[in-house]
Amino acid sequence: MQSMDKPAVFVLATRNSGKTEEIRALLKGYPVELKNLDDFGPIPEVIEDGETFDDNAYKKASFTARVLGLPAIADDSGLVVEALNGEPGVYSARYAGEDADDAANNAKLLEQMAGVEDRRAAFQCVISIAVPTGAALTYEGRCDGVIAQTPSGEGGFGYDPLFYCPDKEKTFAELNLEEKGEISHRGRALKEVAKEFDKILTWLEIHMPVQERFECKGGCS
Repeated sequence: MQSMDKPAVFVLATRNSGKTEEIRALLKGYPVELKNLDDFGPIPEVIEDGETFDDNAYKKASFTARVLGLPAIADDSGLVVEALNGEPGVYSARYAGEDADDAANNAKLLEQMAGVEDRRAAFQCVISIAVPTGAALTYEGRCDGVIAQTPSGEGGFGYDPLFYCPDKEKTFAELNLEEKGEISHRGRALKEVAKEFDKILTWLEIHMPVQERFECKGGCS
């Protein structure tokens, strides 16, 4: 493993540019170099079939770490709506179907919430930091809010235009990155990561496999 005098290299197990930008902004100033899957060649896609956010986050992080040989950070986040018995939950990214985009998912959510008075909801996030051997650390964050009647705002991604945060009196899509990072589920989970970053680096030194050097004895070219 590289010397901890240099920035530690982590792979963000995502190709989502919005999520990557958000995580880089939140960890700015820390001794870490963040790459994402677009910085590497094609690798098999992880099937997110876990029953919980924790299951999916660990599955993505551990698989990416094994394939690329680097510590990996993955998050699984989703919207949990009280009146829908926790839906869309782990299916947040594909609520309207496997190939659904953000607009389709938001449209389905509004359809499901038509006429519903109880609009309480929460964004939940689980972050898993894994190494190629399978060991992992887990961090969690949550932000409570309500589902708006109509979309508002141009920023963010996912359900941000519909998720209204009473503390800010705005939807997530109306917040800039700094404002969102202060109160978002991912921001809160990453703050826990940042608070323990020195411990995480020590943990990496212990758990990252060390490449062994072998002496070549004849027949080597």
